[in-house]
Amino acid sequence: MKKGIQTTLLGLLSCAVLAASTAAANRPNIVLVMADDQGWGQVGYNGHPVLKTPNLDAMAANGLRFNRFYAAGPVCSPTRASVLTGRTHVRTGVPTHGHNLCLQEKTLPQALKQAGYATGHFGKWHLNGVRGPGVPILGDDANHPGRYGFDEWLSASNFYDRDPLLSRNGKFEEFKGDSSVIVVAEALKFMQRRKEAGSPFLTVIWYGSPHNPQRAVEQDLGKFPGIANKTLANHLGEIVGIDRSIGQLRKGLRDLGLQKDTLVWYCSDNGGLTIDPDAVGNLRGHKGSMFEGGIRVPGIIEWPGRIPSGVTDFPASTMDIFPTIVDLLGLPEDALLAVHDGESIAELFKGKTPGRTHGIPFRFTKNAALIDGDYKLVTTNQGREVWELYNLKADPGETSDLSGKHPERFTRMLAEAKAMLASVDASAAGRDYPEGRVVQPPRNAFWHTLEEYKPHFERFFQRPEYAGQQKKAEAAARKKKRTKK
Repeated sequence: MKKGIQTTLLGLLSCAVLAASTAAANRPNIVLVMADDQGWGQVGYNGHPVLKTPNLDAMAANGLRFNRFYAAGPVCSPTRASVLTGRTHVRTGVPTHGHNLCLQEKTLPQALKQAGYATGHFGKWHLNGVRGPGVPILGDDANHPGRYGFDEWLSASNFYDRDPLLSRNGKFEEFKGDSSVIVVAEALKFMQRRKEAGSPFLTVIWYGSPHNPQRAVEQDLGKFPGIANKTLANHLGEIVGIDRSIGQLRKGLRDLGLQKDTLVWYCSDNGGLTIDPDAVGNLRGHKGSMFEGGIRVPGIIEWPGRIPSGVTDFPASTMDIFPTIVDLLGLPEDALLAVHDGESIAELFKGKTPGRTHGIPFRFTKNAALIDGDYKLVTTNQGREVWELYNLKADPGETSDLSGKHPERFTRMLAEAKAMLASVDASAAGRDYPEGRVVQPPRNAFWHTLEEYKPHFERFFQRPEYAGQQKKAEAAARKKKRTKK
């Protein structure tokens, strides 16, 4: 009898362990990490001549590394909008940097909250229509992270640097040290709380580095004693700080026993800066460009025991993140708006090649592009109707226009690109929303011009990252006074 009871208990325990394991596999924790202005070439595994990134290299070796991962836009806010919506950014009210994400969008954190996830945002936001060096986001901001589904947020309006001043759900907090290390430490505290509560989580970590003003901490700056250009040394030093924080994140997940239950997706928000001659490898263009150097970025997905390690040339983008998570978790299709541009790449996790129903679309100011497998159609001026066609496999530097040599492919891709542009125009006008229009007025304003930030000016102007902002605020006040007259 006693032996029978023991056998039954062991059986129940085994079932419980199996059920917990199955639940973790079906509802993994999701951690999305994004650098700010890190170019495709600024990782050790892509051959940078002086920059060492051992933790990112280890993550790439243990996970799925993308040779062709794309930011949806060549500047920051657009790519962030694409991550949260699965749509090219112009559809979402974010045509370029510093615009507020339309509140009528369906977002990834909203979808995961409905699926029982806790959601947290840590770091740069830049989707509330507030421009200028990052400041703490106000608690009553109409477009703070909580409006889009984040339970907890420790955020800045834009780029932030060493010793940052951030906002925790609307309350200001000062920190000391490297900003990347700080936000990862705070994110890990959130993950620990969620583990203790028995809840899966979505954690979004958006660094403020290596964006200017580039103020690396001494231990990271010291890695480049031979670089006379101190701005470049600080820029690279901030990437060293990012790399340290990636090691901190991976170790933190192991220490919490969560590494096998957590998918970590790493990328950058746009291409590299011209300050580093090796920022984009041998690609053409830099941040702001629709050529490869402006949009191709480091991309890694790590989920130990679930995603086999390897390197893929399959092209994917930040627009694919939301649809992939919807597919992975079996969420309803209406978690996304019906019109979206990203597609699930979850088949890659099984060693298979995903199918795409359309090319990967890009649009930024006058620039537009369409990527279809190895081929890319691109224009730097839609109005002039001058498009170029490149084979990225044979010519990653985009040096030889093939539009005349492949007229059928060129014509087909051009027709798809024009249809995409027309669809994006309709979305930007609000046609995808139930209201048929955009309800909230757009905002794209510098914080030093906003009345709600005036009570904080004295505190801000004492900080080094806001040097020069006081004069701008005073000039804006004089201009406003003249206008009233």
